[in-house]
Amino acid sequence: MRIDILSAVPDLLKGPFSESIVGRARQAGVVEVEVHDIRQWSTDKHKKIDDTPFGGGAGMVMAIQPIVDAIADLKSQRDYDEVIFLTPDGDRLDQPRVNQLSLSGNLLLLCGHYKGIDQRIREHVITMEISIGDYVLSGGELAAAVLADALVRLVPGAIGDGESALTDSFQDGLLAPPVYTRPAEWQGHKVPDVLLGGHHADIDKWRMEQAMERTQRLRPDLLDEA
Repeated sequence: MRIDILSAVPDLLKGPFSESIVGRARQAGVVEVEVHDIRQWSTDKHKKIDDTPFGGGAGMVMAIQPIVDAIADLKSQRDYDEVIFLTPDGDRLDQPRVNQLSLSGNLLLLCGHYKGIDQRIREHVITMEISIGDYVLSGGELAAAVLADALVRLVPGAIGDGESALTDSFQDGLLAPPVYTRPAEWQGHKVPDVLLGGHHADIDKWRMEQAMERTQRLRPDLLDEA
């Protein structure tokens, strides 16, 4: 998988993509994640990428020219399965969408900034719009980092134990059950006996019951959707 990201502040993404699972996956050649500064495509002598909105109002709007030229340049080098705009009013990101996108070969992510991008780009260039929640960030960079991290961990070879990602919360529509490790007793609090017995069928049954109970208590909406 290759993920290209267009950003107005590319340095903001150095940390998230150089550490932990994503960083190791990049070093191992399992995935490619490249962040591009939109300003390098600006034809303005000051490398501006924004302009005042028609009709007036507060804030600035990301201009068409740098974004469209950047996307065209990158698309001339490879085909993209999706050109994704990270925006608060996009479709809410969830695990099924992540699973779907993790099967892609190449993805191009556009990070919004200021008051957003010219609507004509959204209508005629963008193929998918994604939101990570009903709130506003300073830009789409952190949302792009969230999406990329969620995708990369599903790519074969990114995680040492590939089965681990498949047993996370939301993969089966439920929250994950509680987990425990050594010591078996801490300050009088014991690990459930079933986890110490070694009977895998009983353990699987307990985990499913716990997952159902936690989902019903914390996120009953997930059960309604299921």
